[in-house]
Amino acid sequence: MADLKALADAIIKGDQSSALQITKQALAEKMSPKSILNDGLIAGMNVIGARFKKNEVYIPEVLIAARAMKTAMEVLEPELVKAGVKPVGKFMIGTVQGDLHDIGKNLVAMMLKGAGFEVIDLGVDVSVEKFVEQAKAHSTALIGLSALLTTTMPAMEKTIKALKDAGLKAKVMIGGAPVTQSYADKIGADGYAADAASAVDIAKKILAA
Repeated sequence: MADLKALADAIIKGDQSSALQITKQALAEKMSPKSILNDGLIAGMNVIGARFKKNEVYIPEVLIAARAMKTAMEVLEPELVKAGVKPVGKFMIGTVQGDLHDIGKNLVAMMLKGAGFEVIDLGVDVSVEKFVEQAKAHSTALIGLSALLTTTMPAMEKTIKALKDAGLKAKVMIGGAPVTQSYADKIGADGYAADAASAVDIAKKILAA
């Protein structure tokens, strides 16, 4: 019988082939896709998230775990859809205009996927107009803005203002190396995350509010 604890362990170790094999086995044994997701994949990513916060693992380990999860998700996703399992929420993310950095953004996107969010990744150097247009198209509840350069931080403020002017109710979270909580407060962001693992906690808090 497929062992979901072993699936969680495979995710923690970043063992892609085991993660895929156990997911396939669990589905073949008619296990519920939701419990494979929650007790296997998300459980594993939660451990990685907690260890990352405590500096027990670093970005490479997180990326390897996320890759293992992605491999398993490719098989699991169609089954989740069939079973009518809804994502926790929709999260749209992008690096702001003028900024081409994406490691932090990708990490946040992976951690959110690992927590059961549907993630719409707009990539890097995303214009204010694109954020507004995509937020309307996807009707997302949460939007994440990332910046790694102090020179691109003003684009965050412009994006938040444009979203509000467009009458969009989405909550906006910001993050990136030069970004601080006080800057988030100053520009009217709804949340600030210092790292990818905290981003998940804050996203869940905002949704629950």
